Amino acid sequence: MAFDGLSDRLEAAFRKLRSKGALTEADVKSAMREVRMALLEADVNFKVARDFTTRVTERAVGEKVMESLTPSQMVIKIVNQELVALMGGTRSRIACAPHPPTVILLCGLQGSGKTTHCAKLALMLKKQGHRPLLTACDIYRPAAIEQLKILGKQADVPVYENGTNPPVQTAKEAIALAKDRGYDYVLLDTAGRLHIDEALMNELKEIKTAVRPTEIMLVVDAMTGQDAVAVAEGFDGALGVDGVILTKTDGDTRGGAVLSVMAVTGKPVKFVGVGEKLGDLDTFHPDRMASRILGMGDVLSLIEKAEGSLDEKKAAELEDKLRKNKFDLNDLLDQFSQLKKMGNLKEMLGMIPGLGKQIRDVDIDEGQFDRMQAIILSMTPKERTNPDILNGSRKKRIAAGCGRSVEDVNRLLTQYKQMKKMFGQFGGSGKKSGMRNMRRMMGSGSMPGGFGF
Repeated sequence: MAFDGLSDRLEAAFRKLRSKGALTEADVKSAMREVRMALLEADVNFKVARDFTTRVTERAVGEKVMESLTPSQMVIKIVNQELVALMGGTRSRIACAPHPPTVILLCGLQGSGKTTHCAKLALMLKKQGHRPLLTACDIYRPAAIEQLKILGKQADVPVYENGTNPPVQTAKEAIALAKDRGYDYVLLDTAGRLHIDEALMNELKEIKTAVRPTEIMLVVDAMTGQDAVAVAEGFDGALGVDGVILTKTDGDTRGGAVLSVMAVTGKPVKFVGVGEKLGDLDTFHPDRMASRILGMGDVLSLIEKAEGSLDEKKAAELEDKLRKNKFDLNDLLDQFSQLKKMGNLKEMLGMIPGLGKQIRDVDIDEGQFDRMQAIILSMTPKERTNPDILNGSRKKRIAAGCGRSVEDVNRLLTQYKQMKKMFGQFGGSGKKSGMRNMRRMMGSGSMPGGFGF
């Protein structure tokens, strides 16, 4: 995952500060040298790293910090504030046209993930209640139009294409169609090249002049490190860019592009691609990213993922069942389905403060949910509602039906009983008592887990 190496190096530098009761100016400068080296190793632009540590040092050696009761914490707080400022300070939103549709032109080099992220952005807008229209303006890359049509079908978003007709004509027609049929966003998937060249820029300028897009969004591959910053500078200088989408931030990238793009180009990162699925696009929040870099987790993003994926009606029904201690295997099946909707489990757990580093090297088999779902789906409705009737012959039938062993069925039933017992300790015991029980179980490590399929 991005920033793992940087987080480790920063944690080591801060650990040395925490070990000292009082800090001297020399202590701060020594720590900042380590921070600068950590930033450079993360492929952060040299000038950006130098200016960052200079600002932190100037603030940290002030009298109020050095004489505070917890100087090391004050230094970490300053680093956090400067990281947030480095990445733009606040969330940058997409501009909205005063009269629909809002036209977003997506551009970038070939291979950056432009077409995929065009569809991802369309899906995000659709979930927010908008009516986006995807437009295929890449007539050069083989199968580019077909790829967008497939992605549009997956996202349930319409795609306008006009074959190999000039992209400018296609863009104009798409906008006219949007006005006629009430689409409030038009996303233009334009052609890319292997490198920035005159032909590419001339075509993009022609489209820009013809349709006057509300927003020009540059799609950049975060895996390219400092090259990503150079690409951003090139496109912005020739075309004028309003914002950046960084792709592949879930890969083995050192994260330098995220920390450098805004500082070098002045253009905000607005979205980050965090996976291969169409739903794996996150709004970029500088404050939350800074917290994750410093190992403080990102609870707000985790809550938003849950709110965007979970069914409120089912959640209310589950709460009522838990209160009455009527949690059955149908409810467990629903929980597996909703958890899968939230995305990568390891990424979600990494958002919990203090847990990210612990699970970094843990291999989480997300396929276990599919295997558990298969077992439950092999049961009859009566068996799911009343698991106590499951005898030996029924278990053999279920195991044969899902291709698992009887031991797997027994393991799932054991975990289910443990969960039901745990939930029973919350139901009807009052909020304060329930929270105490939860903390006690979490602290003792007796939370149900380890399905181990």
